Amino acid sequence: MKSAPFSPFMAAFSLTGLSLTGLSLASAPVMAQQASQDHAAILTGVEEQTQQITRMSRSIWDYAEVGYRETRSSALLQQELRKAGFTIEAGVAGIPTAFVARYRKGTGPVIGILAEFDALPGLAQAASAEHAPIAGKAAGHGCGHNLFGAASVGAALALKAWMDKSGTQGEIRLYGTPAEEGGGGKVYMVRAGLFDGVDAVLHWHPADANSAAQDLAMANISGKFRFRGIAAHAASNPHLGRSAVDGVEVMDVAVNAMREHVPETVRIHNIITSGGSAPNVVPDFAESYYYVRDWDPAVVRQVLGRVRKAADGAAMATETQVEFELVNGVYGLLPNDALGRLLDADLREVGPPRWDAADRAFGERLATQLAKPRPLEEGQRIHPYSVGERGAGSTDVGDVSWVVPTVGLRVATYPPGTSAHSWQAVAAAGSPFGEKGAMVAAKTLALTAADLMRQPELLKQARAEFDQRRGAGFKYESLAGDRAPPLDYRSRPGE
Repeated sequence: MKSAPFSPFMAAFSLTGLSLTGLSLASAPVMAQQASQDHAAILTGVEEQTQQITRMSRSIWDYAEVGYRETRSSALLQQELRKAGFTIEAGVAGIPTAFVARYRKGTGPVIGILAEFDALPGLAQAASAEHAPIAGKAAGHGCGHNLFGAASVGAALALKAWMDKSGTQGEIRLYGTPAEEGGGGKVYMVRAGLFDGVDAVLHWHPADANSAAQDLAMANISGKFRFRGIAAHAASNPHLGRSAVDGVEVMDVAVNAMREHVPETVRIHNIITSGGSAPNVVPDFAESYYYVRDWDPAVVRQVLGRVRKAADGAAMATETQVEFELVNGVYGLLPNDALGRLLDADLREVGPPRWDAADRAFGERLATQLAKPRPLEEGQRIHPYSVGERGAGSTDVGDVSWVVPTVGLRVATYPPGTSAHSWQAVAAAGSPFGEKGAMVAAKTLALTAADLMRQPELLKQARAEFDQRRGAGFKYESLAGDRAPPLDYRSRPGE
């Protein structure tokens, strides 16, 4: 395979030699420049939201609604914001569960905060340190988005109260962003221009460690391949049938052979979402769901094209028909060091989660259920700051980061060594153990948003860096193309 063509996206990720002339990125911590009473007031304001944050988080954890079906979760967050005086624009970007909540006081910077709230299918689990699936429940918060949404809203509520008391001018925009887990809700919100006019966007994510390091994420395109054949009795006249499942299987074999001949950074994942109903019936329908990832969107597009050729070849070989639906496409994260250093300073001021004896007992018991547990003490420290390290996974926050300066942090909400998208992560997300981490996130987001409102020069630094990393002439074009939001992407065929 020929080497991938040069991509301006990868040039933006090249941190070596990045020169931000005139920027003071290594400035002293912001706390030295601001009145300590502002931070104290904000931290007190978040503490006053503790019960509300916990109640929201536990309700969303219990709802456990998957992407684009988060009706009750979205309504709950909107209700809390509306009661506090935010104006709500619901059903934005053609997504019923997406919303934007705004609170403006005079003129001043516009600071966005992201709030996710979708669950993952197949992970229903009690808030127990023992494996205890919940009968009759289809999903669980294996990525802790119940904590994510509740803490982000709590930060926005505390900021609003501080703005009112201090007379600080500016605007808070809380973005309710559905279907991060593969549905790409933010992609369609970006495409709809909902982040236009925002000066900076803040976000966080549950994790097994505490860090404001600005790591990179992978670009990702996903889609469903639907094979159609001819049904027949598998015993009496199989020669009359053409198996759609054969098409899926031949495609999988072709893609597996291709794995040796793609760049080593490429990741290809797939599941069979429909594979027939009975062994004695030649299936006339089958579906396979694929992800392709790489750091470079150009490589992702190229490899997806080859995967599609494998599908076409499989259809030809099995005398079936195949159609492809592009489900989603997300950019990699564009880091911002100016914002990252500010966020890191605020995280260190707040400190790591403060687990009590009961939390520690829960965490230690849960850790015994892990394949590779690490000491619980690792969750009680803050990792060194860095920028540009390659992280794992993909997120639709990436698209946001290419249209507005964006920064995020990770906070320990489950024991070190816990894998996200696991029953252990679900259990921690529904417990006080995870909720202690959510409070750290709420406080840190609120402090950083307030710092940016008080010191617009920091926003100027972030914007200058943002412009330089993107490069002159950059124009955002969604990797999802012009398709409508895939509101049914969590549906199984026939639902």
